[in-house]
Amino acid sequence: MAGVTTFMTMAYILAVNPSVLSAAGMDSTAVLLATCLASFIGTMCMGLMANLPFALSAGMGLNAFMAYTVCGSMGYPWQAALLAVFLEGVIFIILSVTKVREAIFDSIPLSLKKAVSVGIGLFIAFIGLQNAKLVVGGATLVELVDFTEDFSTRGICALLAVIGTLGMFILYIKKVPGSILLGILGTWVLGMICQAAGIYKPDNENWFSLFPSFRMTDFSALGKTFGECFNVDFDSLGLFNFIVIMFSFLFVDLFDTLGTLIGVASKADMLDEEGRLPGIRPALMADAIATTGGAVLGTSTTTTFVESAAGVGAGGRTGLTAVTTALLFLASMLFAPIFIAIPSFATAPALIVVGFLMFSSITEIKFDAENYASAIPAYLCILAMPLFYSISEGISIGVISYVVINLFCGKAKKINPIMYVLAVLFVLKYIFL
Repeated sequence: MAGVTTFMTMAYILAVNPSVLSAAGMDSTAVLLATCLASFIGTMCMGLMANLPFALSAGMGLNAFMAYTVCGSMGYPWQAALLAVFLEGVIFIILSVTKVREAIFDSIPLSLKKAVSVGIGLFIAFIGLQNAKLVVGGATLVELVDFTEDFSTRGICALLAVIGTLGMFILYIKKVPGSILLGILGTWVLGMICQAAGIYKPDNENWFSLFPSFRMTDFSALGKTFGECFNVDFDSLGLFNFIVIMFSFLFVDLFDTLGTLIGVASKADMLDEEGRLPGIRPALMADAIATTGGAVLGTSTTTTFVESAAGVGAGGRTGLTAVTTALLFLASMLFAPIFIAIPSFATAPALIVVGFLMFSSITEIKFDAENYASAIPAYLCILAMPLFYSISEGISIGVISYVVINLFCGKAKKINPIMYVLAVLFVLKYIFL
């Protein structure tokens, strides 16, 4: 039951991930199949190797970073982005069997670790608002959509996204199992009702029918992404820029995974007296294997989901929970045509809600005068991610500002030597790129 509960709370990724990565030019069905398989592999490894009740899938925020920053703003082909994810996974495997991981993790101040989570939350919420067509371009760069203009298409879809977001929040507050997935499906059903009533009128050019076509899953679609991470023209890649992208994936995945593992484990009373998770090394290895395998299959970084806490709350304490969830992800491949037919206005509320859950970490950043030297870099990191439309820019600015501010405010002793190295690398990125 705990495994089923965990699956229900995170199954929304099967609708959201194809929607996000299709913006990078990837085939939706291929992405969904890759997501199911990567989730199965990673979660099964977590259950069998670490005997922990944690589930893995394509990480929110990391998929947005790949689609909208690496492939969108920076113009890299999705094959190159997958290669960066693959190499990041290989590095993560190496770090998982050494103490380098702990050294890097310990070098980053807690305020910046929390800021990364908050910034990603704002970033993916902003993407959700755009996907819902609630935020549109205007004289002020962005503005609220005019609901009355093109109401039978854009207007009604934006309105349904608002209803779906509020409904999803209400379900979540009431602790309804699978609230995000139910919110997506409920919003989609409302859309089909609106189409049947003639309120929503598809034009078959930009606005399509909301009714799914029931057909068999095209498993051959996986061939469109499988192994494509190795099909990259290295001559066209900027080496240093590519390395920065790879380490940005690694940085976010590293801290997101560690934070999730520790956070969920604390809720399950699995931490020892020093606050450490005894089985964290095989857990990190499972995460790294899933990331590497997922990149080969054709999806963005696979990481441990905080929604695993739902299964823990339902009584999950062992790897049996993870194994159950893994098998459900595998079975989900049969329903691929339904998941990829879900419209963006129905999946957008999930991005907004998950953004809120990540944003909640802001309460753990101290903003009093005594902590300004740590709080200001955290603030700049958070601010940069949605406004510069890039997770990596937020990380870069956060690290550079932390080193500079603390160095010139007489707090050099607070700065870990590794932070100096990171700051210099990020400065060089802005000079030479």
